[in-house]
Amino acid sequence: MRRRSLLRTVLFVTVALGASAAPSAAQQVAVAPPPVLDSLRPRIRHLLDSLHAPSLAIAVAQHGAIIWEEGFGYADVARKVPATPNTLYSMASISKPITATGIMTLVERGRIQLDRPANDYLGRGKITGYAADAREATVERVMSHTAGLPLHYRFFYEGGAEKRPSMDDAIARYAIVVYPPGKVYNYANLDYGLVEQMIAHTAGESYESYMRRAVFTPLGMTRTAIGSGRGLTGAAIRYDDSLKAVPFYDFDHRGASAVWTTAHELVRFGMFHMHDHLPNQKQILADSTITAMQHARTPGDTAHAYGLGWGLDDDHGYRKVQHTGGMPGVATVLDLYPSQDVAVVVLSNQSNPLPFMIASQIESVLLPGRAQAIVAERATQQGRSRAPFAAPADLVGEWSGTLRTYDRTLPIAVRVKADEVLVRLGNGQEALWTLLNRPRYENQMLEGQFVGNVPTEDALRYTHNLALSLWSAEGKLRGFVASIATNRPVGGAVSSYAELTKQ
Repeated sequence: MRRRSLLRTVLFVTVALGASAAPSAAQQVAVAPPPVLDSLRPRIRHLLDSLHAPSLAIAVAQHGAIIWEEGFGYADVARKVPATPNTLYSMASISKPITATGIMTLVERGRIQLDRPANDYLGRGKITGYAADAREATVERVMSHTAGLPLHYRFFYEGGAEKRPSMDDAIARYAIVVYPPGKVYNYANLDYGLVEQMIAHTAGESYESYMRRAVFTPLGMTRTAIGSGRGLTGAAIRYDDSLKAVPFYDFDHRGASAVWTTAHELVRFGMFHMHDHLPNQKQILADSTITAMQHARTPGDTAHAYGLGWGLDDDHGYRKVQHTGGMPGVATVLDLYPSQDVAVVVLSNQSNPLPFMIASQIESVLLPGRAQAIVAERATQQGRSRAPFAAPADLVGEWSGTLRTYDRTLPIAVRVKADEVLVRLGNGQEALWTLLNRPRYENQMLEGQFVGNVPTEDALRYTHNLALSLWSAEGKLRGFVASIATNRPVGGAVSSYAELTKQ
C-alpha cells in the first residue's frame, strides 16, 4: 500500500470549554491542548500516517471541563474532508451505555422495573427459555449480559441479498436462554436489541424517536442519530484496511450498535455519567441512578465486571467505567475515571488499534502512577506462555445431546480427553469427530472453535466456522454453538442451543 500523508489536523473546542452545546462553525476557535498533553499530538500524526489510518477524533474532559478536542486526518479521504470533534462517527458498542441511559429514564418513571421479566415489556417477539425459565431473564440481567443469551451479531449491508428482519422476528428466533440467568456473564448484542424493543413497546413510540426526545435533546446531543449512517450530514466514511469505503449497514440489534455521535457530544455524555452537571444539560437521571448503573451486576470477578450498560475495570489502581466499540470501519473508546473526574473519548472510522493506544497514552499522562504500573505489569508478564488445556476429571468422558436451531434439532456429541476435546455435530456419514481448536476450561466454561456447518438458512448464507461455549453444572453441559461468518465484510454470528449429558 502506498504511503498516504494524513498530517492535516483541525482543532476545535467550544469557547466555554464544554459548558455549551455543540458549537456552530462561527463559534469554533482553534486552541492548543494543555501543555501536559501537547506532546502526544506529533505521535498521533505519526501513528495515523504509519498505519495508513483515515482519521481520529479526540475529546478529553477533566474536573467538569473539556480540556482537549481535536480531529486528525480525514473523515472522507477521497474528498479530503478533515475530521473534527464535531464529525459524526459510528459508535458500535458504545451505543449500549447510551441505550441503557434511555431505558433507565423509563425505570425512574416507574414504567419499567429492573427485577421484572424482560418479556413483560416486549411485544410479539419474546425470549425463549431453554436452559431455564424465560421469566428469570429480567430487565436487569438483560442489561448486564447475564440473562443467559448467546453470542449474536448481524450486519445487513445496503444492496445485499439479506434484508433486516423485524425486531420481533429476530427476538423470536435468537433471543434464547442458553445459560441459567444470573450464573454466566456472556456479552450479547441481542441483549440490547431487547432493550431497544422494551423502550419502544413501553414508550409507545419508536426507539429512535424516544431516544431523541428523552436522551439526545435534553443532554444537548443535537447531532447524535441512530441508523445505518445513510443521509447523515458530516458523518465520517467507514473504511476497511485498504481504505475502501465499507457499504452502509444495519442490524437486528440497533440498541447495541447503531448510534452515531461526535467526540464533543460523547465526552459530554460521559461527563453527565460522572455527575458533572453542565449548563444546557437537563438532569434526565438522578445521580443515584447514574451510580447504580455503575454497580457490578456480573458474577465472579468484580474487578472486571459489567453494570447496566457499562464495563467496569480496575485499571492499574484506578476504577474505570468504560465501553469500547468495534465493527467494520469502526473503533471507539469511552473511558471514565470517576475518582479523578476524567473522561477520554477516541473515535476512528476504521477498525484499528489506534483509539485504544491513544486513549491509554492520554490516561497515562493524566493519571499519576498509571504509566509506571503498566511498565511493572508488563515486566512480570514477560515470557509467560499460555497454559495448555487440561480437563478436570469430572469433565473427561463422552457427552451427547442435541443442538436446537430455530428450525430443526441436530445430535451433538463432545468427547473430552485429558488434553484435548473432540466434537461431532449431526448424524450420518458426514458427521465426523472434529478437533476443538484452542480449547479452554475456566469458571465452569468449556469453550473453543471447530470446523463445521449448522444447516439453517441464516447460517448457510455465509461460509462459517463454529464456536462452542458450554457451561458445566448439575451433570449437564448447556450453552451454544455459534455459526461465525468468515466473509469480509463481516456477515455476523448466529447461535443455537446445545445441551448434553455425560454417558
